[in-house]
Amino acid sequence: MSPETTAARMTEFQHQLRAGIPDVLPPRPAEDPAISRAPRRPLTLDDRQKRLAVRNALRYFPERLHAELAPEFAAELAESGHIYMHRFRPAYAMQARPLSWYPAACPQAAAIMLMIQNNLDPAVAQHPYELVTYGGNGAVFQNWAQYLLTMQYLTRMTDEQTLPVYSGHPLGLFPSHPDAPRVVVTNGMVVPSHSRVEDYTTMYALGVSNYGQMTAGSYMYIGPQGIVHGTTIAILGAGRLYLDLPQDAPTLAGRVYLSSGLGGMSGAQGKAAVIAGCVGVIAEINPAAVAKRKAQGWVDEVYTSLPELLDRVGRARAGGEAVAIAYQGNIVDLWEALADSDVTIDLASDQTSLHIPYTGGYYPAGLSFEESNALMASDPADFRDRVQASLRRHLAAIDRCAARGTRFWDYGNAFLLECDRAGCEVARGDGGFRYPSYVEDVMGPSCFDYGFGPFRWVCTSGDPADLAMSDRIAEEVIEIMTAKAPAQTSQQYRDNLRWIRQAGVNNLVVGSQARILYSDAEGRRAIAAAFNRAIMRGQISAPIVIGRDHHDVSGTDSPYRETANIRDGSMFCADMAVQNFLGDGCRGATWVSLHNGGGVGWGEVINGGFGMLLDGSADADRRLHQMLHWDVNNGVARRAWARNEGAEFAIRRAMDQEPGLTVTMPAHADDDLVNQAVDEAFKAK
Repeated sequence: MSPETTAARMTEFQHQLRAGIPDVLPPRPAEDPAISRAPRRPLTLDDRQKRLAVRNALRYFPERLHAELAPEFAAELAESGHIYMHRFRPAYAMQARPLSWYPAACPQAAAIMLMIQNNLDPAVAQHPYELVTYGGNGAVFQNWAQYLLTMQYLTRMTDEQTLPVYSGHPLGLFPSHPDAPRVVVTNGMVVPSHSRVEDYTTMYALGVSNYGQMTAGSYMYIGPQGIVHGTTIAILGAGRLYLDLPQDAPTLAGRVYLSSGLGGMSGAQGKAAVIAGCVGVIAEINPAAVAKRKAQGWVDEVYTSLPELLDRVGRARAGGEAVAIAYQGNIVDLWEALADSDVTIDLASDQTSLHIPYTGGYYPAGLSFEESNALMASDPADFRDRVQASLRRHLAAIDRCAARGTRFWDYGNAFLLECDRAGCEVARGDGGFRYPSYVEDVMGPSCFDYGFGPFRWVCTSGDPADLAMSDRIAEEVIEIMTAKAPAQTSQQYRDNLRWIRQAGVNNLVVGSQARILYSDAEGRRAIAAAFNRAIMRGQISAPIVIGRDHHDVSGTDSPYRETANIRDGSMFCADMAVQNFLGDGCRGATWVSLHNGGGVGWGEVINGGFGMLLDGSADADRRLHQMLHWDVNNGVARRAWARNEGAEFAIRRAMDQEPGLTVTMPAHADDDLVNQAVDEAFKAK
């Protein structure tokens, strides 16, 4: 492409961003039949509410357009269960561009535009036409008018303004100051007594509340790479824990990991298994999702025949291969076939989107993908019954394999919760389940308690050379920290060093030039500061955005996942996530977000995140140090107060390193003393 053509395209792109919602109705954009589409959403609105939904949608547009738009939006509501405003989806390619392409009065606003477009890139997003990034319903915005208006506001924003975004709706530009967040996002924040799934269904159809999942609604998704390091740690850690392997075992050669889901974040599982050195077998019923991951290199082989698949798995296990194998079919059929076979499965989990089991998150056995999509719209009650029957079969097959030695864990996707609701005998009696959560056994004790979590960054130049340079810088930092790490975190650092050294050859990039790397507070600050210096010196050609998954040390209160190993009774409390959101906003984050819902469902979790632009300035250096220290140590302190041994060690070490940090530490009561006191006080009178 000639420089003149590139310049013309950039000028036209900038013009469209500045224009916002068009003054005249655009033609409907072309649709790519290869793009995965969201299933029809359940429509439970009564007659009055249907009219309200259309009125709510029309308020984005001048009255002179209402006569044409009203019937169009009403028809869309009837057909899709939601008003997406498909007509207003931009005709330009939806993808992250170099930061210089974005017309903005401040670079922070340009960075946010880049991150929004990456979340909606068809190579990244699960259902991009419906603005869903991952998880079946994890949306960036509720409709395309919100996208257009938000992008327009960002082109106008100065560094003395802040844009509040209410469940996708941009409220407007408000005066603030340079250290304030440029954007403050909330998704699904409703009055607690109205936080049932039925309430979400109604509010989403009305266009007043959004399910932001985690990094979908907070503009921080980086494709399946965003979860692949954590998934690798979980698989490798589970192997070390459950299979009696040495704690420094670098691979799981000769072992098999089984799971399901390739659509969104679950798409990382095959690659993670390969990086961990084992055979990964992942079931996915959506052919488009399978084809997408195969084309992107996140699975190596695809099978539709169960006998052929089982034969291949047996040979791969015997040969000690590291290979990602997709089964295009139903996960229940696969589990039952394995239970009837002599094929050994060592490790297993599930990543179906069971936070929305009846609206496309889980497909029951006995129905094709297309039949399920039709039934969930035409007869929701029958579909619900089939899902619950399928879950009962699913767990029964897992139980049979577990009796032969398979180690299964819940991946925090509400699998065991929904099995319990379907009538399975899976409850443990103490509020937990008889299969563990992966955070409960692996990620919590070995990572979160010590402050290790999914730090990530995006090179806004879009240049792979900048990403390669950032990898080298991060490697140098981790090498230094590995050499001086205490015994309690030495293995975590060695694993992270191995990860970053292999990141380039593992071909992880989908969408923006991004990287994921688990690290603790000390490591995150050191890496970010090194990036900022490299940008200042010109070693990296453009600013870097840093952030993290909400699935982290401090970002999420979720009793069945992130806080599953907190056992002082506060696992259901959300103070940590809310305080983290507020604290990040007070300490220099470029944008912050707080969400109701996530991988385990609406009303089941509160989670938040941030993004920060590093531009090589002294201001960026000051902000990164003060914000990242809080962003991690808030959660470590909370976990220490719950009397988690690793967290107590980590927060004491943090206090030794930072004179300004003073944390309330717990006293440990003697169990015999407590038991005697309670027995005496409550003995029968």
